[in-house]
Amino acid sequence: MPLEGYPFSKLPTWPDAEVRVLASPALGANFAQFLIDLPAGGRGQFPADERIETFCYVVSGKGEHREGTRAKRQIVAGSFSLTPPRVANEFCASEPMRLMIFQKRYQPSPGIPLFSALHGNEHEVVAEPWAETDKIKLQTLVPDDLQFDMAMNIFTFTPGFGLPIVETHVMEHGLLFLQGKGVYQLGDEWMEVQKDDFIWMGPFCPQSFYATGEQPAKYIYYKDVNREIGL
Repeated sequence: MPLEGYPFSKLPTWPDAEVRVLASPALGANFAQFLIDLPAGGRGQFPADERIETFCYVVSGKGEHREGTRAKRQIVAGSFSLTPPRVANEFCASEPMRLMIFQKRYQPSPGIPLFSALHGNEHEVVAEPWAETDKIKLQTLVPDDLQFDMAMNIFTFTPGFGLPIVETHVMEHGLLFLQGKGVYQLGDEWMEVQKDDFIWMGPFCPQSFYATGEQPAKYIYYKDVNREIGL
């Protein structure tokens, strides 16, 4: 789904922002994903909710982020955070800022403690070679640990390289292209994709990707992991 196809929405707690709702349960997704543009001086927030965890990634610009009653922290392009339920998230832009916000219901599991707030910047996360080649790099933003019921990763592909298999799995994806272009297989169709395109992939949708163009292709994507299969 190309970005220009999304009309702006208004959210009560984001009066200064232009909001695009990339995915929601109305689409069939088990999450909500937003692309939010804040002007310089603009503010917005997601109030605390006892059910909802929130992931934030700064696509561009800079500003401040406050979690609950904690001190504000400075955020810039590449900054990310994951906050547990019952914690509010407030944002203020010091220059025009674009945020990708992801929210879902946290899934508790017996014997697994609730995670603590997580912060970082993608530039601090090691880009590991993937599929036995350094032409494909994977950055794991949310640690692969059972206390987390979700994954958020960044893949970067050198043009001419792609996923070596067609994946079919139980996880769904919310995927935002950050840079470059390529062709993505969804089901039995291959389609051209580029920067700012969004893809929602439902469970068991056959999928693959191949990078084209002149610069590396890069995307950030969610998947649900580490929990029992509901029956």
